[in-house]
Formats: sequence, structure tokens, C-alpha cells
Amino acid sequence: MNSSTPAPALRSGAMSADLAKEGQRAVAAPLGQALLELARADERVVGLSADLAKYTDLHILRDAMPERFYQIGMAEQALLGAATGLAMEGFIPFASTYSVFATRRAYDFLMLDIAEANLNVNMVCALPGLTTGYGPSHQATEDVSILRGMPNLTIVDPCDAVDIQQAVPQLAAAEGPTYLRLLRGKVPAVLDEYGYTFELGKAKLLRDGADVLIVSSGLMTERALEAAASLEADGVGVAVLHSPTLKPFDEEALLAQLGKGRLVLTAENHSVVGGLFDIVARTVAAHGLGERIHPIALPDAFLDAGALPTLADRYGVSTDAIVEKVRGLL
Repeated sequence: MNSSTPAPALRSGAMSADLAKEGQRAVAAPLGQALLELARADERVVGLSADLAKYTDLHILRDAMPERFYQIGMAEQALLGAATGLAMEGFIPFASTYSVFATRRAYDFLMLDIAEANLNVNMVCALPGLTTGYGPSHQATEDVSILRGMPNLTIVDPCDAVDIQQAVPQLAAAEGPTYLRLLRGKVPAVLDEYGYTFELGKAKLLRDGADVLIVSSGLMTERALEAAASLEADGVGVAVLHSPTLKPFDEEALLAQLGKGRLVLTAENHSVVGGLFDIVARTVAAHGLGERIHPIALPDAFLDAGALPTLADRYGVSTDAIVEKVRGLL
């Protein structure tokens, strides 16, 4: 798909937290656009929402193909129940809500109705981690931790619009259920500048460096790349390994980057408990390696409400915070 900024008609609603900076190359509603394109090519694809279509970018599919869209209302258990029935009848449902509601309220339905039966239901859930300033009721800082222990479930944490648009058809084609940590609204497009293509289950080395390795996922990959460019000006070489698929995790790609005497960090838009840091540390321990892993992550705490740039600095996940963390460890 074209990664230039689309026409205003495709923009998300006023409540959307646009991630793109002023003047940055971006895509409006990349999930909605990709899903509409997929639905036009495959009549089995349908969309469902728990009264949040405008805020999860499914309004694009809803407005263009209303016969392929189901408004369930503010009832997340019913949302997953309806998606279960559609999947059992041969449809490929993409069900959308906020991450906190899918993981906290509807966990049992996802586990016993969908995952146990290994149904092709795709959860596309907005406001992962620190992507809203609304406070703990909307900040899904622990969603990956909640879901990692669920058998059969694939978990994807995309960096940008490129990841999202390329992931949608692969999620639809994958066996079993998937969970996508959705970036919504006006989403940056950065990964194609690195010759990158999304492959489900694969991590990709976006840049190499002799001094530091940052293993990142989600929107933190863009910040890791920005930090790497800043540190390069100081003569510090930083490699960035982007891991958009958190489960199953690409251990082979990680292991290929270890053992080179570099400072190793993880960077994630998630609690330090149960996310990428734990995944990487577990992999290192399981293979008997002696690498020390330093996490850049959200704290094990309920986060404050407020402006996102202020909160990102406060909790150590901004680009500047990454730079300072690396400088302090070198």
C-alpha cells in the first residue's frame, strides 16, 4: 500500500492519539485500510467492534462494506463470543476494542472459546502500553504478560504503519488466534526506509553496531532507531533488532546477535514484568548464555494520567531516555 499520508477522509476520530510527529511520513488508519483491502479480496473476512470502530480504525471497513461489519456494543465477552461463532462457520473475524477490555474483561472467552479450539479469530486492540494519557483504566501496560501463557495464541507488537499493513493478511492466513497491539489514527511509516518487510514470527536486524544491541518491539523500535542515530554522532555504534512477533519469539535471530561483547538492552512499551525483557532474558538463560540484559520498559506500577510526551520521559521510554540510559551504562 502507498505509505504517503492519505486524504483527510480516512483519518480517525478526534479521540485518537496520533503517534506521528508534525511533518512525519505517516498513514492514517493503516489497520482499517489494510483490512478493507483484504476484505475486498477475501469474502470470508469480517470486522467486529465493541462500540469502538472509530477509535480502532475499523470505521474504514464499516463505512465501505457495512454488510461485513458487526457492531456488538460495549460487551467484550459478547464480542469474542460472536467472533467465535463466525470463525466456526468459516469466516475470518477481526475483532476490535481497547487492549484493556479484551485482556482484563474477556480473558476467559478468549482462552476457552477461541484459543482452546484454535480458531482463526484476530484480536486487533488499541491503546497498548503508554499510548494514551487516560490513566490505568485505559493503559494496557500488562496485556502481553496476561496473554503470553495462553496456548495457541500469536502475539504481535507492530512498530508502525508498515508493520500493521503487512501483518493483516498474514494474521488472516495464520492458523489459530492472534492478538495485535494496535497503533491507531495517524501512524508513522518508518520501517520501509530500512529495507524491511514484516514476516510473522520473525525478528529483523534494522541496523548494525559494534557497541550496543537494542532488542525492541512495538513503537519502541522507532525510538530505538532515533536513539541509535543520536548515539552514532557520539561515536557509539548501536544495532537494533526489531521483534514484532512476541509469541512465538524468534530465538534464532536473537541468538545470532549475542556473544559479541556488546551492551544488550531491551526496549518495550509494556511493563518490565512479563513482556519483551522477560522473553529475552528467558531465552538467554535457557541457552546457558552469560549476557546481562538491561530493560527499558514501563515500571511495575499503575501509571499516571497526563500528556504522553511528559509520561514517556517520566517513565524512561522516550528517545532521550533511551540515549541517557545507554550513555549511563557504557
